[in-house]
Amino acid sequence: MSQNDPRRAGTGHSAAPEPSAPGGLLDALGVAAVVLNAKGEIALWSPSAEQLFGYTAEEALGQPAAALMIDPQHHHLVKELFREVLEGASWAGGFPVRVKDGSSRMIEFRNMRMFDEKKNPYALGIATDRATLRTMETDLALSMRLISQSPIGLAVLDTDLRYVLVNPALERINGLPAAEHLGRNVTDALPFLDVDAIESATRQVLATGAPLLDQYAVGRTPVDPGRDHAWSVSYYRLEDTGGQVLGVAISVIDVTERHSATKEMIRARKRLALIADAGVRIGTTLDLRHTARELVEVVVPDLADLAAVDILDSILSDRQDVSGPVTGNGPAVFRALAVKAAYRTEASRAPDPAGDVAQYAGDRLITQVVDSGEPILVPHVDDETLRRVARDDESAVLLARAGAHSYLGVPLIARGNVIGTLSLIRARTPTPFDEDDQLLAWELAARAAISIDNARLYRNERRTTLALQRSLLPQRPPRQPGLELAYRYQPAGSTHEVGGDWFDVLPLSDGNTALVVGDVMGSGITAAATMGQLRTATRTLTRLDLEPAELLRHLDDVTNGLDQAFATCVYASYDPRTAHCRISSAGHLPPVLVRPDGTAELIDVPNGVPLGVGDIPFGTTDLRLTPGSRLVFYTDGLVETRDEPIDARLTALVRMLSGPRRSLERTCDLLLHSLRDPDGHDDVALLVAEVRPMGDGPSPG
Repeated sequence: MSQNDPRRAGTGHSAAPEPSAPGGLLDALGVAAVVLNAKGEIALWSPSAEQLFGYTAEEALGQPAAALMIDPQHHHLVKELFREVLEGASWAGGFPVRVKDGSSRMIEFRNMRMFDEKKNPYALGIATDRATLRTMETDLALSMRLISQSPIGLAVLDTDLRYVLVNPALERINGLPAAEHLGRNVTDALPFLDVDAIESATRQVLATGAPLLDQYAVGRTPVDPGRDHAWSVSYYRLEDTGGQVLGVAISVIDVTERHSATKEMIRARKRLALIADAGVRIGTTLDLRHTARELVEVVVPDLADLAAVDILDSILSDRQDVSGPVTGNGPAVFRALAVKAAYRTEASRAPDPAGDVAQYAGDRLITQVVDSGEPILVPHVDDETLRRVARDDESAVLLARAGAHSYLGVPLIARGNVIGTLSLIRARTPTPFDEDDQLLAWELAARAAISIDNARLYRNERRTTLALQRSLLPQRPPRQPGLELAYRYQPAGSTHEVGGDWFDVLPLSDGNTALVVGDVMGSGITAAATMGQLRTATRTLTRLDLEPAELLRHLDDVTNGLDQAFATCVYASYDPRTAHCRISSAGHLPPVLVRPDGTAELIDVPNGVPLGVGDIPFGTTDLRLTPGSRLVFYTDGLVETRDEPIDARLTALVRMLSGPRRSLERTCDLLLHSLRDPDGHDDVALLVAEVRPMGDGPSPG
């Protein structure tokens, strides 16, 4: 039968006949129809009467009803009731009836008068078993009472998905009286909910008969339009006792409190996860900009749609007086370090680009954040607020156009000092910032501020260390007779590993030349200072015309006098007149000899112990060199890596120095480019000396 057939069962909206399948309420009651003529004889007998009373039509028709079905003691009462009905009175009630097997059953009757075309009176009796009727009445009363008094919202939709029943609880949940539900479909009655999902679920249950239980739905109703509510919705197909589909029952339980608690629990878990993530991801390096980028990458998109980190420019230059307010309610100068948006948006052009320096007046929110040292939360921003957030009016327009609706500014505080701000904007995220977001941002900013300040301190220390170290190293060694020289110094990539390497080329009083390369153990400004002391001591000792081993012994004594200082050092004295070179080592890596024919080898120098160990004699190696011979001195930063043994690296060094000759400058560049660890975790000092005949110029490239 088609969906539009007006005879389709259960529509309830067509004027055409609507047949029903057997098994409905009347069939369940077994309603019988009996007609008596004016004499009290049975004139009509329905098939259901045969089922109810046991007599066939042949046995019943024409028989006096009282004689056939009523106990003699009740005949007078039956005759009186029969007379009243024929006179026009209706009667309803229960009466004991004798059925064919001789037993008595209480039957519920509805009796009324009828006429034929000749105005002859008849009595119509509609009958059913009273016990069956009472059971159904009880069930129906219980069902209706449960429906009307249930705290669970209940509705019944017919097969056209139109409301035919709505209980008071559902009226309260939907905020609509039953009258505004009945006869209407979900789309018409509840347009403020996700009607497509509701109708889809209803049609599925109607078609399959399989219930859908505990379906989660979230929405807003006219009762409470300003707040989301959550419901657990279940769908069941309704059928009569014969299996005829009547429609769909829907139960609705308001689970808003559970939903809110679940959302809060999820938010709490996300906050904890974000804090844990920040602990892992922020501060992985001591690079200031990189640390700021790590912070914005943590908060976007989980906390904000747009984030910016700005640092007080005075902090970067160490000009701030931390004893009072940052700005004194005046303007503040910031340097932008990082900006990140959760998606491609023109709003990302609103903050200052990373690296830019900008001054903001005292009424700007970013200035107020650093001046007060407290967060500023604006759940709902207006145009005026955006002008106080953005860097200029054009940027405020960009933010407004992007849908920016909520702002949160948090100070970056490290070691009790405000060093900058973390600014957060929400645009696509519909919920505004709240106090929980403020606490989370405060926690993340506090963690990040320490890392950012560490990076700042590191940068300052690195600058100081490099400045000290470069001031102590020779800017350009003087030309020495019989030698051509090339050198390189490269600092480590991080502050904590800068500071200990040095080289020097020193003229001796007897016309010889001292070549020195050393490496102070440790790093940072302390190592650089120790290096300066040892270099000065070495320069002083060379004036005494000491043998290399003797000079190292005196230098060892000097090192012992320093605070827990140790260093490796190689010292060579070259006599250009005899082309002899005497070399001693204090725990340093062996230099390389490159012969004029291009062969190379590590020089076998008695290794000795590092300076600062004390009381261990040093040995000396004596070499006779020929013009074109090269000596290569270096520190361990050139060859040491974290994943290869040192022997393999020294072999690679010798192999690279072998073969076709290059100029000294190109040789230095090649060694640094090819051998040095790309991560640059250690300083490198490199000194290459080539023996030249007395009076010759530099070798060809």
